[in-house]
Amino acid sequence: MFKIDRRDFLSGSIAFNTALGLGMVPALAQGQSIKFLLLTPLSGPNARSGALMRKGAELAVADVNAAGGIAALGGAKLEVVVADAGDSPERAKSAAQRVLSEEPSLVAGLGAWLSSFTLAATEISERAGLPWMTYSYSDLLTARDFKHIYQTAPVSSALAKDAIPAVINLAQQATGARPKRLAAIADSSLPAQSVMKAIREKVVAANALELVVDETYTPPLTDATSIAQKVRRARPDILLVYATTIPDLKVIIEKLQEFQLGGAQIPIVTVAPQNGSPEVVANIKPNLVEGMVVVVGNWEGVQIKEMTEGLRKRAGEPWLTEDFISTYGQVWLLKDALERAKIAEKAAVSTALRQTDLSGGASAARYFVGGTMKFDAAGRRVGSPMVVLQWQNGVPVVIGPSSDAVAKAIWKKA
Repeated sequence: MFKIDRRDFLSGSIAFNTALGLGMVPALAQGQSIKFLLLTPLSGPNARSGALMRKGAELAVADVNAAGGIAALGGAKLEVVVADAGDSPERAKSAAQRVLSEEPSLVAGLGAWLSSFTLAATEISERAGLPWMTYSYSDLLTARDFKHIYQTAPVSSALAKDAIPAVINLAQQATGARPKRLAAIADSSLPAQSVMKAIREKVVAANALELVVDETYTPPLTDATSIAQKVRRARPDILLVYATTIPDLKVIIEKLQEFQLGGAQIPIVTVAPQNGSPEVVANIKPNLVEGMVVVVGNWEGVQIKEMTEGLRKRAGEPWLTEDFISTYGQVWLLKDALERAKIAEKAAVSTALRQTDLSGGASAARYFVGGTMKFDAAGRRVGSPMVVLQWQNGVPVVIGPSSDAVAKAIWKKA
């Protein structure tokens, strides 16, 4: 029978305790990976955005692991557990409950794209103490006094507050005339209504605008005739359209064109990353979206484009959207947090994320417009900028902020 000599036992105990005293962390068991959850819509009307998020997460995991994994944990590898958020908050919540029950060793969660899905899923993750990163826009996400949520994109109210003045300035620079009349069409989703609330309460007065149309619809939209009629009667200088699905956007834009109110007549401004995806011109004639402006939280601007060139080819995409880039970047933010936490444990990872303070260089912040990443006490990104795109020659290009622009705005002169 194998015996342990008392002196060997004591010397081993002393060595182990000394290692702990020096801050050395035992490596994970051989072959053990560090798991995190990606919850994203892989079925339903938003499945394409979910597929882009999945590509971003899986390529980031491959790149982190190829670069040596988590150095502070002996080169431990990352592993993404993917779950379908489906087409409703209830399905997103159910998926989060199931995966957290099946995978108790998860160190973090990412997702779940639409703000209402994220709100539902993070009720579960917060109770479990699981840190959660999202680029969903709703202000409500980080207004619940949660301790483990981290929002890497600007909130909806900030998007509205910053986007409308930015679009006004771009229009004035291009035409010499300042827009004064704003029409707004939005669906009933949480981020859309957060934007509309900010427009009504702050943006209109602050920018000396007249809100000549204020229309909310419940998706899916089958007929936009009444909307187009209201816009035609009001004759706004700018038309804001917040549709969270491309089919709804298609119905609105085609009806506007039928009423001779397309982008060539009234500049159309939209919000959300799917409105800059390749699926837009796969479903809507390119000439109908030419000149359309899209406001998002992250994109391939000047600062990011060099890093994403190779990623674009590997992903097999004509260009990369916020869905891909932000998810890819969040995986690198998780790696950074694990390196600083020095333990694959959700509470330590959450603390490390809360203490994130990165800027440019080779840090994970380089995958986010602005090149910095820091969170306030609520979990919102500090100084989170927005990006303004415009469809030009069948492709969405960055036209603002000026430091990140790859093209100039094109606007029809009155």
